[in-house]
Amino acid sequence: MGALRIILTVLFIIDCIALVIVVLMQEGKAAGLGAISGAAETYWGKNKGRSMEGMLVKLTKVLAVGFILLAVILNLNAF
Repeated sequence: MGALRIILTVLFIIDCIALVIVVLMQEGKAAGLGAISGAAETYWGKNKGRSMEGMLVKLTKVLAVGFILLAVILNLNAF
């Protein structure tokens, strides 16, 4: 059981570091004054799911779910 806990802890640390990096790579949601005039409706605004920003959002969700699952598993395994 000790080896499994070490492996899960290492995966948890890697997930934490990756989650921090991915969140910091994302752009801010404040569009500034360009959103008032409709300048935010560009090609990249309409196809956000296929852009780098869309990929980062999806990766953030996957890493967050992994973070929660590993935290629960490690916490249940503590007793």
